[in-house]
Amino acid sequence: MKKHHTLLYHLAAIVTVAIWGSTFVSTKLLLLGGLTAAQIFTVRFIIAYVLMLLFSLARGHHRWLSRTWKDELTMVGLGVTGGSLYFLTENTALNYTTTTNTSLIVCLCPLFAALLIALAYKSERLDKVQIVGSLMAALGVSVVVMNGRFVLNLSPLGDALAFCACLCWAVYSLLMIPASQRYSSMFITRKVFFYGLVTMLPYFAFYPEMPSLSLLLQTDILANILFLGCVASMLCFLVWNWAIKRLGAVTATNYVYLNPVFTIIVAWLVLSERITPWFLLGTVLVLVGLYLTRKKSAP
Repeated sequence: MKKHHTLLYHLAAIVTVAIWGSTFVSTKLLLLGGLTAAQIFTVRFIIAYVLMLLFSLARGHHRWLSRTWKDELTMVGLGVTGGSLYFLTENTALNYTTTTNTSLIVCLCPLFAALLIALAYKSERLDKVQIVGSLMAALGVSVVVMNGRFVLNLSPLGDALAFCACLCWAVYSLLMIPASQRYSSMFITRKVFFYGLVTMLPYFAFYPEMPSLSLLLQTDILANILFLGCVASMLCFLVWNWAIKRLGAVTATNYVYLNPVFTIIVAWLVLSERITPWFLLGTVLVLVGLYLTRKKSAP
């Protein structure tokens, strides 16, 4: 029974990453439809927060604040690193550097997450086999993202923003460890949405424009917004935080290596983009690397 439950946790993490990988297509369609990156983030998080709040109240979860101010500050940190700052830096990076650079840097966050967590928790340190697996998965991500074009167009500002997004998700994984030990996934997820929105307010003080209701009600726009808000945000953040609670931050975060793999598969299905031999090679490296990260060195 325990093995069955463990398999369920891994499957939940993989499905969540698969859905997040598909959000690139929805976000791209919304950007082409006239929305900005900040508007997309804000609308999807408003939808997610309202749904999460209603769901929590319906389940009888009426807690509004954490038990201590220190814990509440941890929730603020989760809202910033998993919400406002992460999405702002990742999407803004696309304005200054290539999609390849951004995808490559952001999807390497499991390496930085493992490093941060290992520095904070000795019990979470990787052994030699797991380190090799992590590096192999990172190499696989590089092969998938670069797709045979082994040339990086360096852009200091854009690459720095992408690296900031990478660090944000690594810090989010680190902060989830103490948070998940003290609070339910439902409470944490609601706090992430709330503080993600609150910490986004300073941005709108400088760029106050929001999309018109007529634009949001267009069929294609509405469908993609609802997908991002209801599924990719509300449902996926809830499941992801639950998976981290059950699997541990390092194990769950390693599945982020699969993100570009799922992105390309969805782009192939929806946008008719081509699957190349480089993609297949990179995917094999990612899968073998993930397998090795689950192994322990022989004593």
